[in-house]
Amino acid sequence: MHPWVNMTLMGIRDTFSVNYHYLLIIVFAAFLGCSYYLGYTPVVLAVLFLLASAVAYTLYARDKSAARVGSWRVPENSLHLAGLLFGWPGALVAQQRLRHKTKKKRFRAVFWFTVLLNLAGVAWLHTPQGNNQLRYGAFQLENFAIGTIPYAAPVSTILFLTEFRTRQAVWWFR
Repeated sequence: MHPWVNMTLMGIRDTFSVNYHYLLIIVFAAFLGCSYYLGYTPVVLAVLFLLASAVAYTLYARDKSAARVGSWRVPENSLHLAGLLFGWPGALVAQQRLRHKTKKKRFRAVFWFTVLLNLAGVAWLHTPQGNNQLRYGAFQLENFAIGTIPYAAPVSTILFLTEFRTRQAVWWFR
């Protein structure tokens, strides 16, 4: 290959380098969107990941700030728990943006294990047994809200968040 072409390709590659961590989050978000659209999961699952990610990001930012000034740190187990409880996308963004917890191999190994557990859990929700459990849990939450919350607004919010979209035939299968 001509050196000029190789340098141009390298320049393009450097200009358009992709951070695969962000790509994983984008693909996961698209998967959750498709899952809702096709009626497999309610919107509350995406909201849960979003809120937990905000909490995880905040914990990582607090830990990074404490590390800089030498004050009380957030325990690593708490950071892992935040990632395990649906916050791994926010934790991953915090690791990349804040350059925090990116060097410790043991921490990274446990973190990626929590990501795999989350992905396996979401995959399980798409099995017949997992989807039945999810629908039953949403039904129980709806009944609890209707029976115990006296105000209409919170009940309607819960009903909206736990609603499963009705599956419709995709246009290419009609």
